[in-house]
Amino acid sequence: MAVYHRTPQETENIESKYRRIKTSLPVPESIPILEKLEKYEPQSMLGQPPLIIDRAEGFQVYDKWGNMWLDWSSGVLITNAGHAHPAIVEAVSEELSSKRLATYVFYHEKRAELVELLASIAPHGLDKVFLLSTGSEACENAIKLARTYGVQKGGREKHVIVSFNNAFHGRTLAAQMAGGMPRLKEWIINLDPGFVNVPFPDGFLNKDTGFDLFLKTLDEKGIKPENIAGVITESFQGVGPFFMPVDYAKKLEAFCRENDALLIADEVQAGFGRTGKWFAFEHYGITPDMIACGKGISSSLPIAAVIGRNDVMDLYKPGSMTSTHSGSPLPVAAALANLRVMKEEKMLEHAAEMENVLLKPLFKIQEKHPAQIGAVLGKGMVAGMQIVKSATEEPDSETALKINEQCFRRGLLMFAPVGTAGQCIKISPPLITPQDALEEGLQVLDSVCDKILD
Repeated sequence: MAVYHRTPQETENIESKYRRIKTSLPVPESIPILEKLEKYEPQSMLGQPPLIIDRAEGFQVYDKWGNMWLDWSSGVLITNAGHAHPAIVEAVSEELSSKRLATYVFYHEKRAELVELLASIAPHGLDKVFLLSTGSEACENAIKLARTYGVQKGGREKHVIVSFNNAFHGRTLAAQMAGGMPRLKEWIINLDPGFVNVPFPDGFLNKDTGFDLFLKTLDEKGIKPENIAGVITESFQGVGPFFMPVDYAKKLEAFCRENDALLIADEVQAGFGRTGKWFAFEHYGITPDMIACGKGISSSLPIAAVIGRNDVMDLYKPGSMTSTHSGSPLPVAAALANLRVMKEEKMLEHAAEMENVLLKPLFKIQEKHPAQIGAVLGKGMVAGMQIVKSATEEPDSETALKINEQCFRRGLLMFAPVGTAGQCIKISPPLITPQDALEEGLQVLDSVCDKILD
């Protein structure tokens, strides 16, 4: 588990256009708050940077002791439109004054507006939207619908859910059984044999990117194609970010069509403009049967969704597939404002334009440290550096955390390293981040890598 140092250390004072560090870090006055959190929260929450946020605006995060960070986390890929975008704050404030705070048994107008808007963004034919609270919940319900569809179409044998090694679909039961990280499944004990993992064609952890490996693995595991109810895949794997080859994605889509298996695109991390398109699967030229969404829908409050085909989404009778906070007014208002402002301010186009601004310097950093940066990957405004032990491809989580922590101390904020062993430096700035701010952050990362690597 990645744990940041929690003892205050003297830090170089920094005063730049986008960063300001003027205290020791962690801030000495923040220690009682951190200790209280450590006392009353489970230790699983210790993987966060030792920063007590006072406010966050745009692409910067502030504490109340005068420090200011350039944010490359987007709150774990949530604040795509930036922190506290004025349009979202205004929409939530207006909704708060309406005295509609909980509406489970009642319809409300903005809920209708949001599901219509989400359907309009999705590919033609994916016209039904089920609103939920979290990405895990969205993946759970997509899996539930896929299995229900399979059993109704082909009997109880058609229930298998295929997913990929190193995938992450959430922290609830079915989401973790579908996930591809064995260490996250140890608590389940009795794994459902109807969940099957196959290699992901990332080209780094798995060198074989041909679709034949998908078919071969199913055959080796004794899985008949006609017994597959659904295939769920992240549109890009968050541990990379790893993208499928376009040809592979198209063959996967064709396989699902041929065998009447539902293709589920998990867009919880990838969605809503992050890669320069509304959905990352659009880069493959494919159309899934369902889309699991979360995080970036609202750039703020908790809300998620499953968007899918009418015949699939209508499998359950009235009252039998619901969620307590489905369409909760405040998150709905935030989501509506977020999606509208992303379009109005051309954030998708900006994300696409910033791709080279972000990736070219990262490749140059890799060129300086090829023995310890195993790969640089990205698209739009999401990228990652795979940190490995010198001249090998073995993950180096300790060094990845050192890089991350030194960036934090220099005013560049990221969440803890991710990956199969915590080796990936994940870069995901808000989509409103201007070019010169990206460049400033890249300079920080470059100098930190020069200090720590080799």
